[in-house]
Amino acid sequence: MRHPLARFVVIVLAWLPVCFVVWYFSSPLLTLPVQWLALGIAKLGFSDIILDVEKSGSLFSFVTNLRPAAATSFTGGKSAVVVDSRALLYTYGLPLFAALTLAATGLGNGARLAKVLAIGYVALLPFQTWGVFADALKQLAITMGPAISSQTGFSAFQREVIAFAYQFGTLILPTVIPAIVWVLTQRPFLEQMSADLARTGK
Repeated sequence: MRHPLARFVVIVLAWLPVCFVVWYFSSPLLTLPVQWLALGIAKLGFSDIILDVEKSGSLFSFVTNLRPAAATSFTGGKSAVVVDSRALLYTYGLPLFAALTLAATGLGNGARLAKVLAIGYVALLPFQTWGVFADALKQLAITMGPAISSQTGFSAFQREVIAFAYQFGTLILPTVIPAIVWVLTQRPFLEQMSADLARTGK
């Protein structure tokens, strides 16, 4: 395939299934730093509500000091409210970034490939944590109803901010941030691609 852009797209599509499989099975390990960051945020900014952030595989459980008004489908009869957030919903940008990086760098340049993948992994962590944490706050402040949200002390404006943060962390960050990081780490490749496209006249 001679067209450089078409060749690149085909290589990305070939790498995507591989990267998603590796990401899925390694997610319990890859999301460990997300747990540490989420716990740090909870201790610094939400210690009056969230007591702990537990992790089982890629499932995060936010343990709170809030009390359910009655046993519901959310609480399951527990004496304190615990909300779960599935990290896979907010970390799938990592295999996207990995596939793009593998297509651009190739396996032949192992040192640069490892460096770029490490940079991307670290750069994406705060945004992955955003999604997980915003999901937990959204449940506490909105989804679980007034019996729970009233205990959080969030104002109407704060609930609107939480809702926006959740939407942003779900719809925008998982795909846009990996693309931005990839562009920033692949400037030589993009310059070469631009030159190749100019030569082909397309």
